[in-house]
Amino acid sequence: MLVPAPGPGPGSWAGAPSAVLLPDGALVIAYRVRTPDRRGAQVRLAQRPAGGTLTTVATLEKERFGAESLERPALVRAAGTWRLYVSCATPNSKHWRIDLLEAAEPAGLASAQPATVFPGGDDVGVKDPVIRRVDGGWSAWICCHPLDQPGEEDRMTTSWATSPDGVAWTWRGTVLAGRPGAWDARGARVTAVLPDGRAAYDGRASKEENFSERTGWAVPGEQGRLRPLGAGPVADVRYLDAVDSPGGGYRLYYERPRPDGSHELCEEVAGA
Repeated sequence: MLVPAPGPGPGSWAGAPSAVLLPDGALVIAYRVRTPDRRGAQVRLAQRPAGGTLTTVATLEKERFGAESLERPALVRAAGTWRLYVSCATPNSKHWRIDLLEAAEPAGLASAQPATVFPGGDDVGVKDPVIRRVDGGWSAWICCHPLDQPGEEDRMTTSWATSPDGVAWTWRGTVLAGRPGAWDARGARVTAVLPDGRAAYDGRASKEENFSERTGWAVPGEQGRLRPLGAGPVADVRYLDAVDSPGGGYRLYYERPRPDGSHELCEEVAGA
């Protein structure tokens, strides 16, 4: 366990992580904290030197974004800068957008000015980005929630977008969706993309399983699409992020449910 739940019981969640491992083994991580009385209350930025202790360096409250809730961010280290893409819920609606913050150091994100880079639309909410620098440009896998049927907005698919600069994006279409009758029938949300194109994703079978997603794996298909691997999930966790480990293999970061209904943020090392 890396970060404990903020309290006991349902609705006390620490998780939805996005991690960056530096060449010297230091960790920088962004994650969401929620309590029963404050939905999606804040995103925290924390750092840990190799062999050291995790320390919070910035806390972003949802009020700063005029948001009803914050959800899974995406943390990216670019040339000479740090970027944080933040999922923001529009008050009194089911709509979501994604804002961008940029600073020279992770702590500076606390005072950076947000700019909307994925606005969503009247027919779709966008959130929970996975963003990578690839081939001199940028790729994003965005969770999309259709808003065309009231009461059914929890449905989710993953769309792919590309950009030359990480700010202006071009949509490339849906790359992963749920399969009728399968464990991921209600939706599929990409949470990590490895260098070889494999992807971890959250899925669930029904509306009743909202907030209780499980993790599965997908492999590259044609034209950027992803193909689910296997007939079931591989772990009872959600929002799994995977980054290269300096010692080989991967470091995994994920949100794990506890028996009392709270969620904690966990870290482990896995083989390639």
